[in-house]
This record gives sequence, structure tokens and C-alpha cells, in this order.
Amino acid sequence: MEPVIIVLIILVVLVFIALIKTIQVIPQASAAIVERFGRYTRTLNAGLNIVVPFIDTIRNRIDLREQVVPFPPQPVITQDNLVVNIDTVIYYQVTDARAATYEVASYIQAIEQLTVTTLRNIIGGMDLERTLTSREEINAALRGVLDEATGKWGIRVNRVELKAIEPPTSIQDSMEKQMRADRDKRAAILQAEGVRQSEILRAEGEKQSQILRAEGEAKAAALRAEGEAQAVRTVFEAIHAGDPDQKLLSYQYLQMLPKIAEGDANKLWIVPSEIGDALKGLSGAMGNFGGMGGGSGSGNGGASVPAQERREKPSID
Repeated sequence: MEPVIIVLIILVVLVFIALIKTIQVIPQASAAIVERFGRYTRTLNAGLNIVVPFIDTIRNRIDLREQVVPFPPQPVITQDNLVVNIDTVIYYQVTDARAATYEVASYIQAIEQLTVTTLRNIIGGMDLERTLTSREEINAALRGVLDEATGKWGIRVNRVELKAIEPPTSIQDSMEKQMRADRDKRAAILQAEGVRQSEILRAEGEKQSQILRAEGEAKAAALRAEGEAQAVRTVFEAIHAGDPDQKLLSYQYLQMLPKIAEGDANKLWIVPSEIGDALKGLSGAMGNFGGMGGGSGSGNGGASVPAQERREKPSID
């Protein structure tokens, strides 16, 4: 009985192994390459698949999702003989599992080497300044070359990105100094423009202020002249309305003489010729006033003042 039990156990184990070999479950977004006696038979897609045990073998399982592969920095020489280190990142996806398995030994290594050689060809035709400012152009050119070369491998390159472009340390120091000088230059230009604009605004303000001040002074002078003219007209009308005689005019004329002589700057006083007429008119008025007083005094027995006792007026040279 024991040999029979052992045989049964062996048969159960073989059947279990055969079932495991027969049923193959492939995850989503994956594929498997099946070979029969070392030759490609078919590609297993996602889901439950049945294969012939001990005859069919699964050689490779491939992830069909988009993959991201960063490559280490690669030294590249520019057109102006400067060495720059460039980091690249490749976004690719396997579209044909059979081609990716049999057309190339290692598609990751092949993509890396193709990226390095293509970068050297592209950067070799650019100077450093263009290299630093033409990332989109380099990405597009690199992607076009990689997509064309990897198509027969069953690989589709979706994106190529330059992660970093590192020039030599001395070039970085020079670029930093240049950028600092450019910033200082722009700051000086902006400051000069601000000062110029401030001066322009200040000059315009002063101009407007002077214009307004001049207009105000002109209006004030016009109003002052108009007031003086009105005052002269009023005085003239009052004089004509009062009908003054020669005696009143002579008296007013004598009252204005002290005002003419006022001031320390008046070293020379010129007496106008009309002063004699004024004095004659005033003396005539005083004589009439004295005659009126003498008549009343003679009635009271008073004596008149002799002409010799009158004070002589000083002559004015």
C-alpha cells in the first residue's frame, strides 16, 4: 500500500504543478512573451491565459505603462569649446512587447546611449548662450531622433526633458558677474528715469505755478488800476460838483508840498513855478479874511497891524 500512496502523492503534485504552469494571470497594463521550445509563440495580454505546461514557457514580462528614466549627467562640448554637463529625463512607453524583447537586447541601455550621442550632435552646433536658452529646441530635436530610432524597437518616446545644464564653475562665476552688472545697469537706468521724470514734473509744476501767479498779479494790477481810475473819476466828479475856486486849489497845493519833500533820499527840492500863483492866491484869501477882521476891530476901537510889522516870508531859492 505504501508504494501506491507514494505514487498517488507524486501524481497529485505533478497535477498541481501542471495546473500552475497552465494557468497564467497577467496583470493590467502588462504583457508576457510565450516561447515554445525556445521559439516565440504568442504574447499574453492582461487577464487569465492558458498555456501548455512544460512546453510553453514565459520568457519575459513587460510593463506597458509609461516609464520615466533619468540619465546621469553627460559631458557635452559646445560650439565655443566649453564642456557642459547635461542631465536628461526620458518618458517612454512600450507599445510592442515582442519587438522590445527580440529587436534589441536592452532597450534602456540603447535609449541612454542614443540620447548621449544625439545630445553631443545637437549641442555641438550651438554656443553656450544658445544652449542655455534653447531647451525647448533641444528637447524637440532630441525627441524626434529618439522616437524615430526607437520605433522599430516597439518603444514610443513621449517626452524628453533636459533636467539641468551645468556650465563650468568659471563660466558660472562670469555669468553671475554679468547678470549682477546687468541688474545694476537696469537699476541705474530706472533710477535716472525716475529722477528725470521727477525733474520734469517739478519743472511743470513750477511753470504752472508761475503762470498762475502771473495771471493773479495781472488780474490784481488790472483791478488795482481800475480802482485807482474809479477813485480819480470819483474825485474829479466831486471836484467838479463842488465847483472849487482858485483859493481852495492854492490851499490844497500848499498842503501837498510837505509830502513832496518827505524822504531822506530827497537831496534836491525843486520848487515849481506855480508856487508863486498859489502863494498869491493864498495871501489874497488871508488879506480878505484880515480885512473882515479889521473892520470889526475898528468898530471896537482896535488898531490894525502895520504892514511893516508883518513877518516876511523867507524866499525859496
